[in-house]
Amino acid sequence: MEAFNTSIPFPLSFTFTTSTSSPIAHNTIHNPWMDSRIWSKLPQRLVDRVIAFLPPPAFFRARCVCKRWYALLFSSSFLELYIQLTPRRHWFIFFKQKGLKSYIYRNNATSGNQGQGRINFDGYLFDPYEIAWYRITFPFVPFGFSPSASSGGLICWVSDEAGTKSLILCNPMVGSASQLPPTLRLRLFPSIGLKVGPTSIHVVAAGDDLISPYAVKNLSAESFHIDAGGFYSLWGTTSFLPRLCSLESGQMLHVGDKFFCMNYGPFSVLAYDIAANNWFKIQAPMRRFLRSPCLVESRGKLILVAAVEKSKLNVPKSLRLWSLQACGTTWVEIERMPQQLYVQFAELEVGRGFDCVGHGEFIAIMIRGSDKALLFDICRKRWQWIPPCPYLNSGGPGNGGNGELHGFAYEPRLAIPITGLLDQLTLPFRSFTE
Repeated sequence: MEAFNTSIPFPLSFTFTTSTSSPIAHNTIHNPWMDSRIWSKLPQRLVDRVIAFLPPPAFFRARCVCKRWYALLFSSSFLELYIQLTPRRHWFIFFKQKGLKSYIYRNNATSGNQGQGRINFDGYLFDPYEIAWYRITFPFVPFGFSPSASSGGLICWVSDEAGTKSLILCNPMVGSASQLPPTLRLRLFPSIGLKVGPTSIHVVAAGDDLISPYAVKNLSAESFHIDAGGFYSLWGTTSFLPRLCSLESGQMLHVGDKFFCMNYGPFSVLAYDIAANNWFKIQAPMRRFLRSPCLVESRGKLILVAAVEKSKLNVPKSLRLWSLQACGTTWVEIERMPQQLYVQFAELEVGRGFDCVGHGEFIAIMIRGSDKALLFDICRKRWQWIPPCPYLNSGGPGNGGNGELHGFAYEPRLAIPITGLLDQLTLPFRSFTE
């Protein structure tokens, strides 16, 4: 059994499988300005600047042009240019999952013992600008891990086994991964919060404390922090959760200088102030009439998305969005789904509930137990149905058509310099085997 390496180098090759909702016509352009004798005279520095603006699928296709373009992924000077120039892309990444707090489906499942084969994870990237789906695999993630959070181009995977939790931060664009030291407290399925900034990484694991082999309670949270200034805390910062809290969603969002997660029974919002190392509750709007409340982050604001359903209300049933104001205690309704669209949505949802994920100006709303989803553009006030992911019904082990999509906000990046700090830690982290 070979131990999993805490730092996996860039792969030699990378393949994107792509699908878009509309066909692209291929036209031959006869234009003297496209003469190769002209373009071949461009300075390489200018060519690199053009390539740095390419979206990830186009970049990886362009690497097939020549050896120099292929090597750009390993060029420090190009990656520095890429970090400075590339625009932010508010994408989403989805994973197929049976249900809340359960193992995700695995692709290429093997028969016999695990040491004789390899199980790969499939992820599904969604580009809301082009309304296009891409499939990406995670061959470098060990068996027994599930995706739990995403930030700054990194995806956090947490071990499924009960006990101290092992976490992996990976960049799927380049196939790199770094292992964090294990948590100090025993937990079952903790809620994970991740914040990756230009000069720091902060991770929070909260709730599901194992108080015995047969019982869990939401008692505490512990934090991991490392930054370029030399300060680090390897799960040494602990805090206590408010009494009688329920973290069923398993997700936390970072907005401003706080982490937020949904609390159930009754509905409220839990907030964790990083600087003060303190948890507190925020009352949810219309909490007695909410169904399937979800928290999303959009353009630096915390937004609550929920269905409002109460037979005695003088307003029709609807799906609404509220924004948390700067005071931190007041919610203001900012949008309501058009009534005709909500009727269609309710007919498909039939009370099963829905999940939401936000990124930038977009909010994706996925109906549980189906492949139906809506995309809302906050800036344009536009609602549209998302075409089903074509890879969910592509056949093969683990790719049946009945799995739910569990999503995260994701910003594709070729380089994330802060991850270099994780490789410089010299503490004897416990390794794990595949």
